[in-house]
Amino acid sequence: MNTVELKATKRHIEGKKVKELRRQGITPAHLFGPEVESVSIQVDTPSLKRTLGEAGRTKLISLHIGREKSPRTVMVREVQIDSLKDEVLHVDFYQVQLTENIKVNVPIILTGDSAAAKAKGNTLVQELNELTIECLPASIPSAVAVDVSPLVTADLMIRVKDIQVAKEVTILNDPAVVVARIAIEVVEKEVEKPKAEGEAEGEAAEGEAPAEGEEAKGKKEPAEKAEKAAKPERKG
Repeated sequence: MNTVELKATKRHIEGKKVKELRRQGITPAHLFGPEVESVSIQVDTPSLKRTLGEAGRTKLISLHIGREKSPRTVMVREVQIDSLKDEVLHVDFYQVQLTENIKVNVPIILTGDSAAAKAKGNTLVQELNELTIECLPASIPSAVAVDVSPLVTADLMIRVKDIQVAKEVTILNDPAVVVARIAIEVVEKEVEKPKAEGEAEGEAAEGEAPAEGEEAKGKKEPAEKAEKAAKPERKG
């Protein structure tokens, strides 16, 4: 069984005082697990960063605490990071039982080439990044490889049920969940907007010239009325 070695000591400083530990290059941590008494520990920060980079969340760590005779087999359960300073603030280690199954999330890595993804306008999309599995601690894979070469046409998909893992590993995800698919670029065509009913008629009506003589007739009528009103009425 391959493990990563890490040394730690028991920690007696709690609360806000742990800031002083961080200034000294020491990271506070916590150890817990089934049928295990929780222990506050501290780890040299540079050594911890190297271990986190090598072990990740899936590899077993042999944790040597102070003068304890036997190392504890643990896994990284949670890491608190100050994103602004890129500094590790705290780590939780989970002590495993080597004879009992454990549930963990492992990364999914896409491998191979998809013929459909190479077509113009198509893109390979990974919908699921982690796989939830259950197995003995020693059987935990560092990652699960998924071959995308079966995606020869854009209508095909790879689902959880299509993933092959070792027989001692059980996948807990819904079998129907999509892991990888092909996204097709949709090009929208400009369609001329139809005119509203009556709009064309209205435009034509506004543009029509008046019939011949109508304009003159309209101006002549008031003049004729005025002329009649001006003439005196003759009496017999």
